[in-house]
Amino acid sequence: MLATDLSAEYIIVGTGPGGSTLARELARNGKSVLLFEHGADHRGRACYGTYLGPLIYCDRASLLFTREGLNIVRPMMLGGATSMYCGCAARPPDWMRDKYGIDLTPEVDATIEELRIAPLPESLAGEASTQLATAARNLGYDWQPTMKFMNPARSPQFRCGAACMLGCRCGAKWNAAEFADEAVSHGATLHTRARVEQVLFDGDRCVGVMGNMEGRPFRARANTVILAAGGIGTPRILQKSGLTDAGIGMTMDTTIMVYGFRNARGIGKEPPMTWYWENLEDGYMLSTLMDPWLLFPLIMTLKGLRYPFYWPKWRNMLGIMIKLKDEISGGVFLNGAISKPFSENEVRRTARAIELCTRILTQAGANPDHIFTTPQRGTHPSGTVRIGTMLDENLQTQKEGLYVCDASVFPEALCRPTVLTIIAFAKRLAKHLLGR
Repeated sequence: MLATDLSAEYIIVGTGPGGSTLARELARNGKSVLLFEHGADHRGRACYGTYLGPLIYCDRASLLFTREGLNIVRPMMLGGATSMYCGCAARPPDWMRDKYGIDLTPEVDATIEELRIAPLPESLAGEASTQLATAARNLGYDWQPTMKFMNPARSPQFRCGAACMLGCRCGAKWNAAEFADEAVSHGATLHTRARVEQVLFDGDRCVGVMGNMEGRPFRARANTVILAAGGIGTPRILQKSGLTDAGIGMTMDTTIMVYGFRNARGIGKEPPMTWYWENLEDGYMLSTLMDPWLLFPLIMTLKGLRYPFYWPKWRNMLGIMIKLKDEISGGVFLNGAISKPFSENEVRRTARAIELCTRILTQAGANPDHIFTTPQRGTHPSGTVRIGTMLDENLQTQKEGLYVCDASVFPEALCRPTVLTIIAFAKRLAKHLLGR
């Protein structure tokens, strides 16, 4: 027997930046919206933003790996990935407009103004992080301050550091859950702990979804369904719904950190990713970043048994993140497996990026004999339901009334922070839906 039998004009699956933005835009224009979230709302709970938290609210307790061994931290909670991101913003790359004809400028500009997205004040950017950026500039690389979904004025006590990636406890970072809250205030109905498993069709037309809510089956009806369950969740729902091309190929913005230590304070207690530089020709981005204190030895154990012994030097460490524009490969499969192979070209480009990071760290005072890298990891699962492959320019699938709006839609790896681009896609899609 069905636990619930629901209906609305719109069903949205997922409460990350895509789903929550869409829900807010549609609800405040008078549309009835059902918003489903697989996880719970952990804001304000004792575990949120602690080292225990990711064991509770991340997929497989943060031990999700690809077949090739890439670790993927996948938050499963209200707000999605914005509950654990570094609060970084970047405009969509020019190729999105020039190559695919998708101009998100109006939506991006509106979001930057509304959320007051801007770099942190220089006094809060971090002394050691700024020294790293200065060292890079002295070598001829024009590092710039990173735009942030972060407003210190929102926080009674701004204390952002590496551990903020576990969840923002001081309240300075914007979270997509805030847009979900607004959607509810305008009449949307939010269901947490609701796992949507399949989209329902009548011929080629979408008519609703079915799934499981707190251990009981449910069915919900709507003529328009938007999947915003992320680069892994969305293709799995589509596969179970009969769209077997979903999940074939993916991008990951594969990431490696390069670390060194010096006889001075490091960047671990400073806000993450306050400075960045892009190498568009070689396809990678660099930024100041450090793994949180307790996670550092756990991650480095995957690298080799000697590396966790660097843990006592954590407070004196400098770190540079390499985010690589990876190629479309591997995929998300119906049996639960995820594959993301690393090509020879990606290996060569990564090696060049590591060499540059080593020069910058040495220039900033790190001991050149003790510079090392972390294991490779996947940070932005995306490109699994791509524009031009499975979606038209309005993000609609081959099934009438079924849309996708999350990182799945990216036709290529963004190789930069994704949240602002996803919000812009959601605002653009909302305009399309409201204008039909």
